[in-house]
Amino acid sequence: MRTLSSPAAPPAIRQLPAPALKALIASGQPIELVDVRTESERELALIDGARLLDTAYHDYLLDLDPDTLIVFQCHHGLRSQAAAEYFVQHGFRSLYNLVGGIEAWYRLVDAAVPRY
Repeated sequence: MRTLSSPAAPPAIRQLPAPALKALIASGQPIELVDVRTESERELALIDGARLLDTAYHDYLLDLDPDTLIVFQCHHGLRSQAAAEYFVQHGFRSLYNLVGGIEAWYRLVDAAVPRY
């Protein structure tokens, strides 16, 4: 059975596995890596290059081209999915969610990142 999609439907948020994010970062392609966790969580562990989604960064992102590649991450991938959905509603079209969040980053990419 074929699935029909509406041309007016918002773009899908693509799920990005941790090794694919590592490759994307290594490629040098410009991306915005958005950390939607709390400041106290960031103090425990972080992915190099990720920026905390505070008010100033939120406003900066909203001013970007809607085709900007943006990857959202949190602890396990739920809050980051919600954040990506918010940005879809603001017209962004190239959004990714880090599957499994920083926990997956620890398990699959960088065991030096502390777990919590």
